[in-house]
Amino acid sequence: MNPRILAATTGRILRQLRHDRRTVAMLVAVPTVLLTLVYFMYVDQPTPPGGPSVFDRVALIMLGFFPFIIMFLITSIAMLRERTTGTLERLLTTPLRKIDLLFGYGIAFGLAGVLQSTLASLVAFQVFGLDTAGSQWLVLLIAGLNAVLAVALGLLCSAFARTEFQAVQFLPVVALPQLLLCGLFVPRGEMAGWLQAISDVLPLSYAVEALQEVGAHADPTGTMWRDVAIVAGAAVAALVLAAATLRRRSG
Repeated sequence: MNPRILAATTGRILRQLRHDRRTVAMLVAVPTVLLTLVYFMYVDQPTPPGGPSVFDRVALIMLGFFPFIIMFLITSIAMLRERTTGTLERLLTTPLRKIDLLFGYGIAFGLAGVLQSTLASLVAFQVFGLDTAGSQWLVLLIAGLNAVLAVALGLLCSAFARTEFQAVQFLPVVALPQLLLCGLFVPRGEMAGWLQAISDVLPLSYAVEALQEVGAHADPTGTMWRDVAIVAGAAVAALVLAAATLRRRSG
């Protein structure tokens, strides 16, 4: 990668994103609205003796999942538009390389995802009283990293879509199995063997496990840092694969 070209590409994408008011509004408002729904769904549920409240347990995982969904969708559509409008083909006639473009997108939308995760986390902790044994900063770190992972996967999946409708169709294929098998509904250790095997290769499982570690332990654990490293590695691998499979035009 060329650092100068990477920085220029990142700046261009951030400027485009800043002028897209609807996307900015979606980034800011949607996670907060969804967390509000989760709060009122579980606020009156009884708390198990000696355990976290249902809201604390569910909202902690949703802080990782909501940015994942939104950033995946926005990023995959944004990259697809670059291809369908011919912008990508024109850009690649310059010294810009695919790896510079993809990592520029990853950094720009990753920063947007980190901002989104930070706002959602602040609302969860300061407004709705989310309580975790570990540091709030660790929750912010993991939620932000999960948003970066979603950006990387969105860029990867956009390479295989020809239309925006096809890009949207990747969302349930990529996101829903990870939600069902991440351990939110059934602990991963209690799943059938083949389901656990699938769960073990899904990066969201490790993001959720890392959040659960923060929720249960006052100090960072080795398991949490291992999971963080796996999620970060998955994000980098997805960006590299996206650069290798990206086509100049859709069709």
